[in-house]
Amino acid sequence: MASEEKSLNFIEQIIEEDLKSGLSQTKLHFRFPPEPNGYLHIGHASSIALNFGLGIDYQSPVNLRFDDTNPEKEEQEFVDAIKKDVEWLGYTWAEERYASDYFQQLYDWAVLLIKKDKAYVDSQSSEDMAIQKGTPSTVGTDSPYRNRSVEENLDLFERMKNGEFEAGTHILRAKIDMKSTNMLMRDPIMYRILHKHHHRTGDAWKIYPMYDWAHGQSDYLEEISHSFCTLEFLPHRELYDWFLDQILDENKLRPKQREFARRNLSHTVVSKRKLQQLVKEKHVNGWDDPRMSTISGLRRRGYTAASLRNFANTIGIAKRDNLINVSVLEFCIREDLNKIAPRVMAVLDPVKLVITNYPEGKEEWLEAENNQEDENAGFRKVPFSRELYIEREDFLEEAPAKFFRLTLGKEVRLKNAYIIKGESVIKDAEGNITEIHVTYDTDSLSGSGTEASQRKVSGTLHWVSIQHALEAEVRLYDRLFTDEAPDSYKEKNFLDFVNPNSLEIVTGYVEPSLATAQNEDKFQFQRLGYFTVDKDSTASKLVFNKTVGLKDAWEEKGKKEENSINNSLKEINKYFKVESKPERIAIESAIGENIKNVTSFSLLQNSLKKNINNNKASLLFAQFILKYGSWKSTDFEEEDIKKLYSMSLKSESTYVRSKALLNLRDIEEVSFKNQFDDEILKLYSNPPKNASEREIEILAEMVKK
Repeated sequence: MASEEKSLNFIEQIIEEDLKSGLSQTKLHFRFPPEPNGYLHIGHASSIALNFGLGIDYQSPVNLRFDDTNPEKEEQEFVDAIKKDVEWLGYTWAEERYASDYFQQLYDWAVLLIKKDKAYVDSQSSEDMAIQKGTPSTVGTDSPYRNRSVEENLDLFERMKNGEFEAGTHILRAKIDMKSTNMLMRDPIMYRILHKHHHRTGDAWKIYPMYDWAHGQSDYLEEISHSFCTLEFLPHRELYDWFLDQILDENKLRPKQREFARRNLSHTVVSKRKLQQLVKEKHVNGWDDPRMSTISGLRRRGYTAASLRNFANTIGIAKRDNLINVSVLEFCIREDLNKIAPRVMAVLDPVKLVITNYPEGKEEWLEAENNQEDENAGFRKVPFSRELYIEREDFLEEAPAKFFRLTLGKEVRLKNAYIIKGESVIKDAEGNITEIHVTYDTDSLSGSGTEASQRKVSGTLHWVSIQHALEAEVRLYDRLFTDEAPDSYKEKNFLDFVNPNSLEIVTGYVEPSLATAQNEDKFQFQRLGYFTVDKDSTASKLVFNKTVGLKDAWEEKGKKEENSINNSLKEINKYFKVESKPERIAIESAIGENIKNVTSFSLLQNSLKKNINNNKASLLFAQFILKYGSWKSTDFEEEDIKKLYSMSLKSESTYVRSKALLNLRDIEEVSFKNQFDDEILKLYSNPPKNASEREIEILAEMVKK
């Protein structure tokens, strides 16, 4: 039974209702059925957690079944990677199965359907079949081959199996209903000819079953009680059941397909085709690139199996698709690493710090706590000497009052060490600071118990000893896409949102305790974030990947951009109140700068949509978005842009009309501009009484062109 201590999700409710209706708990059997045509991604992690979690809750077996029915795209490499990912996530399957295990049985059942006049061989071209299938609003028409005799169909199907025909010559279709309101029920394809080598069956088969034919029957053969799919398979359920009806033995368990919603993750794509495109076009460095949404990519970046399981449990199961902010996933890994990651010191943008009153040649090995969240983590020794590296951003020669780091004449503490005071700097010929000279309080060692050690100072800095530090390559990863939903826009290619700053590689310095760090070891670089050892790391060259920052920098950035939009909206009304042109130019310039700083396409698009109304201030602001935003008019939804221009050209304000004319003039797509020729000519022929000289000039210029 599912735990009664927690409320049941709708999937668990389905199972509980079936148990109450007489299904024996010993008959519960689940499966995870990936197609081995790519690497698993974060969406699969949720499905894995669902099915294997149910197996754990109900003490029921879960099969790992590979849906290997398309040899054109499937490889053993993907099979091995999938098994590795499922095991790494902490799950064990009862049986490893393959759809190809059932090729002969599926073929035999297809023959049975032909004999029952429930399937036929169609010899039309794919183009003709698409036409005669109809549309959601028009019924389909029967294939001219639909009434072939059973004998001819059996002969052709066997010859298809024997490889006598070229691919595309024939297919096998189920004979159901070409007038069905469900397009999938209009004589769906069961088999197609493929002369491709299969990674398990070799060249034994020349025909391969389609997903809808193989899937439900595989569930039936494995005695799966509940077959859970994502919501896009809801229309397939009717076909799933129809196929089962044709072959079902009433004395055997009938599997039940039910659907749950995809939980899409912001700032990512999970389509295998798009992930493959990212790899092939070298936007990333392979399927396990730490910026990818693949499980192997997340693992390499430093995500733990526990964090992904926790993420799946946190977002839960739903009946409607929705977008989960990636910050939820980042919170899960941050929470896990906070408990388990040892704290160490690393400097990624170093500047030299010299303690002038510390004896030359002296060194101390100071005690540092490994993890204050784990009382069993213990302590380590960290070397301290006269010359250190600190972060360049931790020093300002002339600092504002609220700068709580190092500056001249003020004190800060060095983590686990002493209190220091800024004294002077050395600069190069270009004026860049190359050395910071400080003095230290000899009695202020952390933990020493002296009065000086307990003094309160403005800040605490991390550092490494230059003579002991290890050089390391540090890969600073950011979100791969700048927009929260990069593949959701009709007018845009998802690649337009690839973040050009998603990877920065720096040379930093780490404390010597990391000399023996191994692949996938995880650490908190104090004050910087969580980092993990990359597989490229060697004994002679340490390589670290940034997993996640200590805080959500994107949330802060998002709030700033929203504030920029809101502040601009407040300023827009002033534009109509001032009387002088210089004042209007100043207001527009300020608004333009705010809009330029907004990188989120979805924020700009939503702002644009909200401001397409008859209010002159709203229309002007929408025109400013088109003028100053980093996106073209044609990047937005065409209907929105057409409506905006149409309303703007009819506006009572000459400022709105003028901005619209200028933006329209700069659009390169002639066919789009031509839609407004009549309105422009009407304005030119009969200009409004309040038309400015500038508006008349623009109209004349556009009419002339």
